[in-house]
Amino acid sequence: MKPLFSIAAAAALTLSSWVSADPLEVGYMPILPVAQLFVGVEQGALTTLAPDAKLIQFQNGPAMVQALLGGQLDIAYLGIGPAMVARAKGADIKVVASNIVEQISFVAQPELVAAFASGDRAGAFARFTETHGRAPIIATFPRGSVPETVLQYWLQNGLGIDDSGIQIVHQGAAAVQQSLLTGAVDGAAILEPVVSTTLARVKGAEVIAAGAELFPNQPGAVLVVREGLIAANPALVRAWVADHAAATEALRNDPAAANAVQKYVGGGRLPMALVETALVRSQASFVADPRAIVDGTRVMHDFQASQGTLKAKVDLDALFDLQFYPAP
Repeated sequence: MKPLFSIAAAAALTLSSWVSADPLEVGYMPILPVAQLFVGVEQGALTTLAPDAKLIQFQNGPAMVQALLGGQLDIAYLGIGPAMVARAKGADIKVVASNIVEQISFVAQPELVAAFASGDRAGAFARFTETHGRAPIIATFPRGSVPETVLQYWLQNGLGIDDSGIQIVHQGAAAVQQSLLTGAVDGAAILEPVVSTTLARVKGAEVIAAGAELFPNQPGAVLVVREGLIAANPALVRAWVADHAAATEALRNDPAAANAVQKYVGGGRLPMALVETALVRSQASFVADPRAIVDGTRVMHDFQASQGTLKAKVDLDALFDLQFYPAP
């Protein structure tokens, strides 16, 4: 894979190299939807922009929200749901780029697949309960996360039911994966590479619905930056976004990007073939232009507010800062 440090980023480097008494703190989760970070780090572009940058790993969005509220993290890669929660609670963050869209799939174990295949989709969970004598157990990320929000949206707006007929368990990515592989849950609203791993290792598992079927134009993970960093060094932010855009193109078009992703996602333990499969399944979903998710974010904002997972309204015009990503 060719170096991804773009001409635009290189030109800005003389103005944008980070100089601070404290190292730049970059928060992330080890998941495929934030793969732009992994590609940028492994290709050296982000290290060049901020040589002392400190990568801080989190296991879920709520933990990142708390870090942002506590004054930690200058840059973060997290779901749009937690980003809205953080902004609503007072975090001075701006969304400067998108990572991925329509990323969530609902994957089911064979018994739940059979329930969906035996009649109308809206009645699948009730048929499972009648057959097995218990409600189906569905795993997803914590309340307010993108996967959990997408699950609730699908239940209510896609199937026309609520969640009273299922048991939802909220877990991190590694726990959801383990639950699916051990049969501890009957299905999950989850993202790659958990989906591809489950399909490869659980005989009879299937994707029941994915992407736009669950939530049309759903925004996913985003790149956020502190307003303080934008004010102090806008050239750094612009260069960072330029590399983010280049990394996005690599994820869409360059198979060698899998090398960087494999090092970080799943703790570096996933087989390369599985990572490559997950990336192929996700290629069209990697979208960097933040303008592409503004309308979907408004829909998600209003839905989360109706669900009570977003306690305060967010000024979405203030949440987004579109100046750093070139207009199409």
